[in-house]
Amino acid sequence: MAYHAMPGNDAATQGQRLVLVTGPSGAGRSTAINVLEDLGFEAIDNLPLSLIPRLLDGPPRPVPLALGVDVRNRDFSAFNLIELIDRLTRHPDYSPEVLFLDCSADALVRRYNETRRRHPLTPDQEPMAGVLAEIDLLAPIRARAEILIDTTELSPHDLKAELTRVFDIRPDHRLSVSLHSFSYKRGVPRGLDLMFDCRFLTNPHWEPALRPLDGRNDEVQTYVTADPRFAEFFRRTRDLVEFLLPAHMDEGKSHLAIGFGCTGGQHRSVTLVEMMAVALADAGWPVSIRHRELERRGAALLSGGDASPGGEARPTQRQAS
Repeated sequence: MAYHAMPGNDAATQGQRLVLVTGPSGAGRSTAINVLEDLGFEAIDNLPLSLIPRLLDGPPRPVPLALGVDVRNRDFSAFNLIELIDRLTRHPDYSPEVLFLDCSADALVRRYNETRRRHPLTPDQEPMAGVLAEIDLLAPIRARAEILIDTTELSPHDLKAELTRVFDIRPDHRLSVSLHSFSYKRGVPRGLDLMFDCRFLTNPHWEPALRPLDGRNDEVQTYVTADPRFAEFFRRTRDLVEFLLPAHMDEGKSHLAIGFGCTGGQHRSVTLVEMMAVALADAGWPVSIRHRELERRGAALLSGGDASPGGEARPTQRQAS
């Protein structure tokens, strides 16, 4: 599991919410700070630890606060951060939580190699030396975390979804839905709440003119929806989803991830996601789209590799009108 709430977390019940965001360099702290800001937090990154008490001694803030801290902060040490956490815990106006973004050492090294960045602890050595030193340095902070998210296998989009599940504090927020198309051959995406198999539908792959296209194309959608089983399958699936969404919202969920899978993740699953997104958005639900296999092809095209003529796919946001 990517998200793990540590025991004893009752911070949200008293005082103003204050989230300290930390973790190894490269684990996603900057992404998390940006997501929390989008969710309504006042977000401040890289503030020196010695200045945080002065910030908090000021006037009360109308919104929750998120502070990013890591080894690059001036006067950072595990002792200083733990001392700050203890001080905030005793502060009558704040309810602190530590969000720790964890990641395996191998994944962190791979990220450093991909970006050709130097590790802040060991700029003149191989990244692994700095990664291991930082993991050891942050071990006491990790043990104190109320919320732990392992980003080893998470994309930035996945991390955003996990953070939205936990931290969305918008009073008018309605449960959001992410729809994912995928290929069963490449495995099921992480974090799906519901999953539907559409491999029984007629496959456009066997039509030479449709093979290079994808389910965003009108011709492909016309072909898929012509299957005599499609209309009832779509209607029943839509009705089930629309029945379940209010129930999940009543249980306190802020996000629901729904997957549609087919053999290649290019035609049938993409068609279902595109059409379901329109139906749910028309019903008033905020909807986002992820076409995993099309995004992979798009990334391959940008990097000079082979890609489908369907072109690059980007995550799409559909907001209810």
